[in-house]
Amino acid sequence: MQETDPFVPRVPGIDYGVLDTLLGYAVRRAQIRLYEDFVASLSQWGITPPRFSAMVIVSHNPGLKLTQLAKVMGIARSGAVILVDALEELGYMQRHPVPEDRRAFSLALTKKGQADLAAITAAVQLHDERMAQSLAPDEQSQLREWLMLIGERSA
Repeated sequence: MQETDPFVPRVPGIDYGVLDTLLGYAVRRAQIRLYEDFVASLSQWGITPPRFSAMVIVSHNPGLKLTQLAKVMGIARSGAVILVDALEELGYMQRHPVPEDRRAFSLALTKKGQADLAAITAAVQLHDERMAQSLAPDEQSQLREWLMLIGERSA
């Protein structure tokens, strides 16, 4: 499959066997569709789901350290470094020295990051509404609750 080809969740003539009975497989198929639409919807900003999550978390937690961001996002510290590097290159995030710990850096959004986050958030919310439009509002709420429950119980 080429990178530009959209994901096809059900290829005609293919027997998926036990995969069709697995919750994880269904979630993964849905996640791929959500990811593709997310990236297309936010291409003008170069924002991916992890980048958006990092921007939101940093914007709501002033002084957050890189190691804390990694923990919150469930990624390795090296992954958080790559993520923050990308956001710095886009002009959205900056590192500040932590006076009490010379090895650590706190994270903050730049003025551009703060300004663009409002438009980016609006685009994410439109994407989310579009992707969930086949579900009634109460079904959307229930699905979010179930997915959160699975995530919390699985830990």
